[in-house]
Amino acid sequence: LQDVCEYWGKPSSVLLGLGALYICFYWRWVPKRPLLVTGRHFASFLEKNCPIIKEKYYPTLWCVEGHLQTLVRPLMKSRPRVTYRNERIRTPDGGQIALDWLDNVCSHQYVDSSLRPTVLILPGLTGTSNESYVLHLVQEVAFKAYRAVVFNNRGFGGAELLTPRTFCAANTEDLETVIQHVKTQYPQAPLMAVGVSMGGMILLNYLAKKGTKSNLLAALTLSVCWNNTESAVSLEKPLNHLLFNSYLTSNLCSIINRHRKAVESKVDVDFVMKAQTIREFDERCTCVIFGYKSWQEYYHDASPYYKLSDMHVPVLCLNAADDPFAPFHTIPFDTVRAHPNIALLVTSHGGHIGFLEGMFPRHRNYMDRVLAQFITAVFEHRDELEDVCKHISR
Repeated sequence: LQDVCEYWGKPSSVLLGLGALYICFYWRWVPKRPLLVTGRHFASFLEKNCPIIKEKYYPTLWCVEGHLQTLVRPLMKSRPRVTYRNERIRTPDGGQIALDWLDNVCSHQYVDSSLRPTVLILPGLTGTSNESYVLHLVQEVAFKAYRAVVFNNRGFGGAELLTPRTFCAANTEDLETVIQHVKTQYPQAPLMAVGVSMGGMILLNYLAKKGTKSNLLAALTLSVCWNNTESAVSLEKPLNHLLFNSYLTSNLCSIINRHRKAVESKVDVDFVMKAQTIREFDERCTCVIFGYKSWQEYYHDASPYYKLSDMHVPVLCLNAADDPFAPFHTIPFDTVRAHPNIALLVTSHGGHIGFLEGMFPRHRNYMDRVLAQFITAVFEHRDELEDVCKHISR
């Protein structure tokens, strides 16, 4: 007994014991199948063509919690080498948008570029085509022999602001311009869109506005925020403000300061620069530029939660239950059950744009694999998808 006590009295032995207990806890409680909520026909399509939705998600052993997943992803993820073709297009109001294309001219499956399926990617708040998560998504698209194009919001992607207008989650005019441009360039190529975080909000708001005339076969959102007001409340909690809100607000302010000359006729730049939260930034800048009377009015208009009934194309939405940006209670489970064209895929863990897996989560993750399987299902099984749409429209 004395020998046993001496053994467990050693710090290394205690650590080994605690490690063993944690591993037992992990294998017993952490890996779970994601929750899928959608209509019967769309569920059958997804279960047949996207087997990942029936698999358990194993988050990184040492990085399970949502805040950790969110923080570690930009630090750990590799940056695949992607060579873009940059294009600037003009908007009806005189502005410009930077598009970054991966044409995939070496595609052996789709040699004719006019028929090559295209995936339009919308990055998150302050994100660009060079974010690590965007590079991985583009790489997945390329692996499938498709073409990718990244829509950088105004003022990003190396494009200067030419008008006193930036971007907001509720306004879809720029996205409409981009989609029209892509369809003009490749009218015969099937097109779908992928929106990440705020990019997903813009995409869902576009689908709600356009209804059956979106020019998209389908859509995928990743870590979308469903209710802007509730997201703001969550992000203003002390820990979330320290870890995320302050940093993102600083990025937003630096963007406005960089384009000071373009926007100073519309907003008080010095007042904007004093914003301490995303909500304050939106109140002082976004609401002024886009004509909202208050941040409450803007946040309600920007929230996809209220517009699900107006969306008509098939949409798969991946969220994590522990996302600090999109609290679990804001995910519209009950509403989606009444709209069979929308599918919610919710993992127990994953954080915000995290979804890390493997001991050294530098490369492909769960989010990338969901995208790879879903875009393949959409482009390679279009007949089945059309049957789903027929049932949806009834």
